[in-house]
Amino acid sequence: MAYFVYILRNTEGRLYIDQTSDLELRLRRHNEGKVFWTKSRGPWLLIHSEGFTTRSAALTQERRLKALKSKKALLDYIAQR
Repeated sequence: MAYFVYILRNTEGRLYIDQTSDLELRLRRHNEGKVFWTKSRGPWLLIHSEGFTTRSAALTQERRLKALKSKKALLDYIAQR
């Protein structure tokens, strides 16, 4: 099974970082308003994803990305990929 860390952006430019084992389903749930934090802030566009072989590795990367100091730092990381 594969795990993914993903970053979404809405029309206001807000970013959302999370991890999942089913990227397509998770994106659909965000845009259907079924995820608490994102339900009133969509629509959401997937702007970045990374695959991992273990959930532990995906969670570690999710925490690392969330710890970046600014939105600019996160966008710079995405641009380097």
